Amino acid sequence: MRKELIAGNWKMNKTCQQTRQYFEEMLPGIDCEGRDVVICPTYLSLKDAVEATAKTNVKIGAQNMHYEESGAFTGEVSAEMLKEAGVQFVIIGHSERRTYYAETNESVNKKVKKALLSELTPIVCVGENLDQRQKGETFDFVREQIEKSLEGINDERLVVAYEPIWAIGTGVTATSEQAEEVCEFIRGVLGEKCKENSEKIRILYGGSVNASNIKELMSCKDIDGVLVGGASLKSDFVKIVNYE
Repeated sequence: MRKELIAGNWKMNKTCQQTRQYFEEMLPGIDCEGRDVVICPTYLSLKDAVEATAKTNVKIGAQNMHYEESGAFTGEVSAEMLKEAGVQFVIIGHSERRTYYAETNESVNKKVKKALLSELTPIVCVGENLDQRQKGETFDFVREQIEKSLEGINDERLVVAYEPIWAIGTGVTATSEQAEEVCEFIRGVLGEKCKENSEKIRILYGGSVNASNIKELMSCKDIDGVLVGGASLKSDFVKIVNYE
């Protein structure tokens, strides 16, 4: 019922030239049959990425956006700017944005509302750190993130990405059982908030995803896709997208 979604978050990597080269090398091998494939480069590379994928089924997303249309927000980019650039998806509330740039559930909520209003598909990130997991606070923390980040929102276009902070870029991956346990919990919380749309909302897992663990992760009932970090920069991403 829910179409699989494989998304790559490049973070602060690749110049415009490197972006063009990446797509020249990678696109011929990517098979989008039966699943959505989204790549999120830096702002400066969005135009090159959109042009490179124009005649393909690969979609382009941004890594962040502001909730205002315009104004005195130095260094920010609006949803309208992203739409004009040809962007279709946007990552919101990534743990690195929350940790390094003091993003809150409240600001994430404003961004999600603005993204949906602007017909951008938001990929909303939630997840606990190692200390919270070890103290048994995972479910309470993730519930709070979802409830506050999605307050007043009930839309089947939503995508929620569960990214345990302790597994991002560490080489440590949550086991498929750990990932499914939290994703199933997220589905339940969405059922309370979004009711009839909860079974339509896609839930992704992110955290050291690679070609070796993608099949096992995707076999989980409540995992509809993955948000890939470092591996999306390399040829391994084709193997992840084309997993069987």
